[in-house]
Amino acid sequence: MSDELHIEVREPWGEATEGEASASPAPDPLAEAEAQRDEYLADLQRLAADFDNYRKRALRDQRAFAARATERLVAKLLPVLDDLERALDAAEHHDVAKVIAGVEMTRSALALALASEGLEEIVAEGAFDPHVHEALLAQPAEGVEPGSIVQVVQRGYRLGDSVLRPARVIVAE
Repeated sequence: MSDELHIEVREPWGEATEGEASASPAPDPLAEAEAQRDEYLADLQRLAADFDNYRKRALRDQRAFAARATERLVAKLLPVLDDLERALDAAEHHDVAKVIAGVEMTRSALALALASEGLEEIVAEGAFDPHVHEALLAQPAEGVEPGSIVQVVQRGYRLGDSVLRPARVIVAE
């Protein structure tokens, strides 16, 4: 037998080399895949955290916007409340004509404040429109086409494109 040492090295991809040991270890595909997985997982976790922060910030901004809108409307309605208090005081100490005039001025101030916020009265004349009118009753009416509005029981209002309250009407049969 020979005194020579024989070394056989196998590469991970199956090729064998004789007599020579590799100077640098070959890359391990499993380790590379695990490292890439960990990197993707970290990226996904950062993205999830960013999205959660965005969602919380958007909710906070929405609440702040609603609070500012409410403050603005209430500030416009405070003078109307003051006018109502003056009207009640006038009712105790003055004649009916002054009370009626005060209440009319208060109603006008309230209508103006609400109109400045975009409130519009729904027109309740002519033909019945189920999108903006609510028929409470249908009754016969002479000289009026069937389906026409005969009487407005309660005014309706819209804010922008949405109907806050439909006009409640009586319709001709």
